Amino acid sequence: MRIIFLFLALVLGVHSAEEKFELHGKSFRVFKAQPEDVRLVWKGANDKPLFSFQQARQALLEDGQKVAMLMNGGIFEPRQIPSGLYVEKGKELNPLNLKDAPGNFFLKPNAVFVLRKTEEGLRAEVVESKALSQWSAEKKAALWYAVQSGPALLLDGKTHPAFNRGSKSELLRNGVGVDEAGQVVFVITDGKTEVNLWTFADCFRQLGCRNALFLDGDISQMKVDPPPE
Repeated sequence: MRIIFLFLALVLGVHSAEEKFELHGKSFRVFKAQPEDVRLVWKGANDKPLFSFQQARQALLEDGQKVAMLMNGGIFEPRQIPSGLYVEKGKELNPLNLKDAPGNFFLKPNAVFVLRKTEEGLRAEVVESKALSQWSAEKKAALWYAVQSGPALLLDGKTHPAFNRGSKSELLRNGVGVDEAGQVVFVITDGKTEVNLWTFADCFRQLGCRNALFLDGDISQMKVDPPPE
């Protein structure tokens, strides 16, 4: 059993705006950001998980951040623990999970969205989970933010092999990718639009991403310029 009422992917202080995107008769909301403007947050100052967009916004404001967009992301277990790797401000708060089990998270290959420190600044990547486990200790030490989820939508431009273009399994979806310019691309289905995973992966491809990761669905939301409580 999993609990998914958690908020992770956040974009702060960016000079960007929400875009609309249409593909295969489906509507999507898109928000792009530079890697240095992206944060992940799991808990508040009291070390308790955040349960609402308002709580997430307030936690970031208290940290001196201006919030431009909020999106929930990642898959969580009971007691609000991430199902896989979670790194925040360089600290690993939950380990990488390479186990086999039922559910979207474990539909291999799954992957990790990372923000990694480099000499040029933060670099955004979507990395297949097993491949990340084989990184050198030095490269792992450069992880500043990371969240593992699944399945991977795109890896090196290839759609997840389990996806079927004609699948009737259509739901609300949200995810994150990295485009050819190195921008972080957040996407969520618009309004009552529901899509299968093949179409969702193709959306990221058409937006210029070679690597993208499914974050979640069902109750996913994206709040642009979220208001205070």
